[in-house]
Amino acid sequence: MPTRFLLWHHDGVLVDTERWYFEATRSTLAALGVELSKERYLALMARGQSSWDLAREAGIAEQAVRAARERRDALYQEHLRTQAIEIEGVEPVLAELGTRYRMAIITTARRADFDIIHPDRSVVRHFELVLTLGDYPRAKPHPDPYLAGLARFGAGPNEAVVLEDSARGLAAARAAGIPCIIIRNEFTASQDFTGAWRLVESIREVPAALQAMQAQTR
Repeated sequence: MPTRFLLWHHDGVLVDTERWYFEATRSTLAALGVELSKERYLALMARGQSSWDLAREAGIAEQAVRAARERRDALYQEHLRTQAIEIEGVEPVLAELGTRYRMAIITTARRADFDIIHPDRSVVRHFELVLTLGDYPRAKPHPDPYLAGLARFGAGPNEAVVLEDSARGLAAARAAGIPCIIIRNEFTASQDFTGAWRLVESIREVPAALQAMQAQTR
């Protein structure tokens, strides 16, 4: 069956925000005396685990963890307001693909953070649907976010393609039975993408990858 729907991850695929979320988490944990390397952060993320478990394992009280998370959230939002987070090529690719596919953003970002990123950017206008954290029962790597996207479109997994950048997102797509194209970026490049339908080096390569997929299914 031909692909009709594109389900896009958000952070790291459409905007360059993942490194700022890591930095906000890393620096806030450091203030508690807990070290968080990028490698460990990515490993925890791939398994769907929280970096804050490291603080709990270090014996830090839950009340202090909650307060630190609030400081992290505020710091991350400050980064979103002040740092350059655009990814080159996103807008023209979305404009091109939007003429041929129905598209959704399926993200584990909080709605409050998503709204800070998109007060006046034109990215969102290309999408029929945006699902954020809380719009589905369980976050990635569970399949729930992508299954929710399919349900909203009334689509089957063989009619859709997921665009992701992380092992966690790939696991969610595969668990939902949807083929996945990984768009590499510097932050998640070291992760294991076994099982992806194809890996591309930038979003600009996505239209050609989709054409190749369509040709194989004819």
